[in-house]
Amino acid sequence: MGKSRTKRFRRPQFSPTGDRVAELAAAENGAEREEVDGPAAELLEKLQHPSADVRECACAGLARLVQQPPALPDLARRDAVRRLGPLLLDPSLAVRETAAGALRNLSACGGFEVCDDMVTKDVMTPLVALLKECSAGLDSNEMSPPEKKDQNRSSVENIANEAVNVLWNVCECSSRALSIFNKEGCLEIVLKYLSRFSTNVDLAVSAAYCLQTVTEDNIELLKSFSSSSLQVLESAMLSPVSSLEYVLLKTLVAGTVWNLKDVIPSKSQAEIINAILQILSEVLEMDAGQVVIQMKEAEMQRLKTAAETEELLENANGDGLIEDDEMEEIPRKKKVRRKTFISDLLPPTNKELREATALLTAQQTALELIVNMCCSEDPSDDEWEELSSSDESDAPTENSVSEGAGQLLSPLCLSHEVHSALTSCLIPKKIFEKTAFPSSIAVDVCSRSPTWKPLIRKMGTVQCRALVCLQSLVSLLEVEHLGGAPALQALAQLLSQLLFSQPDFAKHVDFLEAISSALRALLQTMASKNISQCVTPSQLMTLCEAGILSSSVGVRVNVVSILGITGSVLAREDGTLETLKTIGRFLLEVATRDPSLVVAGEALDALFDVFADGREAERASVQIRLLPALKEFQPVFKTKIRKEGRGKYSPDQLCVLDNVKTNLRRFVAYQETVEKRLTT
Repeated sequence: MGKSRTKRFRRPQFSPTGDRVAELAAAENGAEREEVDGPAAELLEKLQHPSADVRECACAGLARLVQQPPALPDLARRDAVRRLGPLLLDPSLAVRETAAGALRNLSACGGFEVCDDMVTKDVMTPLVALLKECSAGLDSNEMSPPEKKDQNRSSVENIANEAVNVLWNVCECSSRALSIFNKEGCLEIVLKYLSRFSTNVDLAVSAAYCLQTVTEDNIELLKSFSSSSLQVLESAMLSPVSSLEYVLLKTLVAGTVWNLKDVIPSKSQAEIINAILQILSEVLEMDAGQVVIQMKEAEMQRLKTAAETEELLENANGDGLIEDDEMEEIPRKKKVRRKTFISDLLPPTNKELREATALLTAQQTALELIVNMCCSEDPSDDEWEELSSSDESDAPTENSVSEGAGQLLSPLCLSHEVHSALTSCLIPKKIFEKTAFPSSIAVDVCSRSPTWKPLIRKMGTVQCRALVCLQSLVSLLEVEHLGGAPALQALAQLLSQLLFSQPDFAKHVDFLEAISSALRALLQTMASKNISQCVTPSQLMTLCEAGILSSSVGVRVNVVSILGITGSVLAREDGTLETLKTIGRFLLEVATRDPSLVVAGEALDALFDVFADGREAERASVQIRLLPALKEFQPVFKTKIRKEGRGKYSPDQLCVLDNVKTNLRRFVAYQETVEKRLTT
């Protein structure tokens, strides 16, 4: 039904987080899991309590509660947003921070509908006011006495970090929020937060995420960028700091600069694009598996040293207590602030884990950005995205690679600047390397620690993104820029090894969709250039028999297309009769039985390609009785399109299906002449 190309990546919904919120939620709710509906009313009532401590704990309790999906409808009925919103401007800074944390979690966990409802309930008014106050607070804080300066700055920046994450989430999900962002001058505020990257990288990273989101397809905002605004981005992007959190920051800023390319003078575009891809190249150059291992070792050494130090101190204090019993009472008489007490109950911030996570996130972001750079900037992109077979039924899950695989799109040419920069930075070679499985040692190290275990999935996500990126590059770059025919053949062998080294590959939907998309694009390119394929028909049949059972429409579309590509090549060769018959029966069954018209249409297209020409193909079509089967199915397909089409498929998909219907009629007529010729 068309050539395959990925659509642009959208950032995944931000995960609920926030150290302050986590600490206070632990104090409010304890370790036991409470009834979902039980605490909502009580917590919302406590938001109006005269005590700031009570309001703070109530906000923290709500921050925890909103992470339980069953609680969201009840909170919506009780108007939680309208009750939390005013607390963004509470006299207490601690309440402001936890209220922003609760709204951050709500916007992250609730998704598009909740974010849109938050905007409807006017969360933007207090949120923008808070952001402006934080911005002004950072300026006035520079004039504070030295003894108060650091403490005040830390509080204001923590609040700003929570608030900018709320802003990021709602702007991602609501066009009305984005319009308010433009009108209220939020750009200057977020840029100010970004400019503090040298002293607060967490705040800068949040600001960079927000900027990358709001600058995408936002022509009105792009006009607001001044030379000073671009200088802030340039300073962050070219920061010499080499920590892995700064690597993530620079990658995100590179994404923002790419979004601004239309307002950058044409004479500077080649230089800017080269700078962006140089950053992405450096990110992809790093061995994430090795970094994970090193960071885990560093954590173990730090914990060992801390334990030894603590033991020495305990021994020293023990000696003192033997000499003077009164020393024992001193710690007990000292007053301890509740925040410090709660923090002591929680694990300390794990810098090594944060660094490893930052690198993996940076690599994922870099790969997604390269895919976006390879995609068309044509205004009709959003319409073409509807042709995504993976979006045809179920909505994509968070972090799912289905957002970028299995598209039915025509290939587009890269701009000269992007093409040159991609090849000069050796991007294709580095992407090829990222398609390999994560380091088994790194996976083993992470699997032994509950806090590090989530990194296994993140490493897998990087691999899947690399496969999707590979699909784009193979479709758009010339063969010589990919390393020539030998490199493509080696790549086909690599993909087949990746696929068949996992006995249960069919269970890993994200991986299967990504690798089938990459393999589809690779085989299509090899077939168009008459490069012999290294994947055997039996291997492909194994893939297709497993893939066609997948619940993902994208996977089913890919495996059907792969068979069509392979079959059309085999049809021109001698001695392939039995293989063509096997392929034909498989495609015919898919076309007539798959519940998705998109998959059925792709299967019919594949049949047209396989049996369009060639002596072996003609013999095979007669022996599998292709003509009578298609004649019988023709009215059924037409009826399905008429009955199911308008309710389940987009206008563009219906247009493609209508073309398939027309081609089916023509193919039946062609098969009639073939059968007549062979049987007379």
